[in-house]
Amino acid sequence: MSQSIVSEIGDVGSEATARHGAVTRWLVRLPSGLFGIYAGTMAFGVYFAMYAFRKPFAAASFDGITFADLDFKIVLVIAQVVGYALAKLIGIKIIAELPANRRILGILAQIGVAELALLGFALISPPWNAACLFVDGLALGMVWGMVFGFVEGRRQSELIAAILCASFILSSGVVKSVGEWVLLRGVSPFWMPAATGALFAPMLFICLAGLAALPEPNAQDVAERVRRVPIDGVGRAALLRRYAAGLVSLILLYILLTALRDFRDNFSAEIWQEVGLGAQAEIFVWTELPVSLVVLGALAALTVFRSNRAALAANFLLMALGLVLAGGASLGFALHGLGPVAWMVLLGTGLYLAYTPFNGILFDRLVASGGSPANAGFFIYVADAFGYGGTVALLLARNLLGLHLDWTHFLVEVSLAASGLGLGLLGFAWAYFDRRLRS
Repeated sequence: MSQSIVSEIGDVGSEATARHGAVTRWLVRLPSGLFGIYAGTMAFGVYFAMYAFRKPFAAASFDGITFADLDFKIVLVIAQVVGYALAKLIGIKIIAELPANRRILGILAQIGVAELALLGFALISPPWNAACLFVDGLALGMVWGMVFGFVEGRRQSELIAAILCASFILSSGVVKSVGEWVLLRGVSPFWMPAATGALFAPMLFICLAGLAALPEPNAQDVAERVRRVPIDGVGRAALLRRYAAGLVSLILLYILLTALRDFRDNFSAEIWQEVGLGAQAEIFVWTELPVSLVVLGALAALTVFRSNRAALAANFLLMALGLVLAGGASLGFALHGLGPVAWMVLLGTGLYLAYTPFNGILFDRLVASGGSPANAGFFIYVADAFGYGGTVALLLARNLLGLHLDWTHFLVEVSLAASGLGLGLLGFAWAYFDRRLRS
């Protein structure tokens, strides 16, 4: 990028900053590392709080309720995932084109609708209240893209995104533990999700205010990471044509990873019951905390790469290590070399090491390596639109194809198969992008 363009963007950024408040001016003066920690913490808080409106229902089992020969818990998971996936499909256009000044209002609107849907879940009798979880998923599916819009295109993007990605690892366990705590206080499983969401509303508002104060990427950010702009339909079609084969391979891998991650996440309560640890509400937190710390450290370490090409290669290597770890953990558990807690921790660590780069860091570096103004949110939502279909397919396969395995052994078998297939898809994708970006 020429010096004149950088200077022009810097001038525009300075004018915008002058219109912001004292917090924004203070953030502009912060050292790079401290700015990254602040931005990551605010993004973490917003997405952490969002999970309290999405995942607490998974702490309940809803035993004895069925619909169309399916356990009611599976019906609820499918309903929410279908809504979430539909939101991701819609988000391909909306997130790609969304102006920065609409993000905060968009997040508030989505979470407000989600809480209303959870109230409906409590008030409407089962199994018809499953429709409310469809609305809940539909309402929340674009929160990630709006939050990540504040993160991408900065020199500190890996650090910020690492902290942000830790939110959906740790928060899932925390909100389910809080949900279990609410259940133990005598609250109905149908009222528990709305009650748990309300407990996290103050955290949401505080962190949204902190996120809104962030200044736009400055001239140096733009020089190193490419200017991030909304993309219209013509631009989206051009990007898809440019990277078609590599994206298909990555999307297939993401379908596998999403299905495995969601299965482990949504049915961890049942798995802990099968291995004799179901009475410990805190088990959800203590098994996800080490996963969060390892993944946070690994993703933050990618900040050291100034070269976008080298950082992209490091992302692929990290994902490969994650797949090997996930498969190795399940093999170790199957051979009785690992206990259930160690298995769930190592499996979760491997899955998230392979899964989390898809949520921004991988595509942020891909945009920067390509050199053309764009945004990573578009690529994230293309992958997400297909990824959650894998969750539905996996659940239906277990229940409708005569796979009479308990939750634990089903997860072991599928994770072993997916790890091997995933490594093949990842290898093809890296070979493609390495060749494509050299040309």
